[in-house]
Amino acid sequence: MNEAGPSYGLWLMVIVNSAVFIIFAFSFYKPKTSRDWRSFGAFSAFIIALFTEMYGFPLTIFVLSGWLQSNWPGIDWFAHDSGHLPEMMFGWKTNPHFGPFHLLSFALIGAGFWLISVAWHHLWAAQRSGQLAVTGPYARVRHPQYAGFVLILAGFLVQWPTLLTLVMFPALVWMYVRLARSEEADSYARFGEDYHRYAAHVPRFIPNFGAGPYIA
Repeated sequence: MNEAGPSYGLWLMVIVNSAVFIIFAFSFYKPKTSRDWRSFGAFSAFIIALFTEMYGFPLTIFVLSGWLQSNWPGIDWFAHDSGHLPEMMFGWKTNPHFGPFHLLSFALIGAGFWLISVAWHHLWAAQRSGQLAVTGPYARVRHPQYAGFVLILAGFLVQWPTLLTLVMFPALVWMYVRLARSEEADSYARFGEDYHRYAAHVPRFIPNFGAGPYIA
């Protein structure tokens, strides 16, 4: 899988792609509080680490090159497309951008951005009226925006897994869980019994479609 031109060391591509996805996410999420900025900052760090290995320096390929070459000797692991490790390791023989893992990653990333965008509008409307957000995605999960970030991160991880992002992913998920619990404590203090009823019916991150949406 040889390509014309360099496969890595493309630092302008690192900067441009990181900026595009971070700005795109910012336009959907619109962080305001310090808690919002912490979650968005962690997401941005993941994106920068991802594109640094995708276009800058393939640390994971260097570290695993011996093992990869021993188990899949027919692959040029320093060609750019070989960074799509799941496609390469499962024997996808054509363009990895049309491989099953890459298509799955697009679905996860698209769903994540959609969820963040839709949830933000419902949250913004509720905050303007001083009410608890219980409509739209909030009728199914208590923290749809954090769930959206996790979907996006999972999508990128499926598309281009690296050692650093594999370590960062569970740490970021745990951070979002802690932020969610902190937000819930604030909501209990502000909305009292209304939030207690809402939390008793609506799961934190994974929707229970059998229970039906929450109706205030």
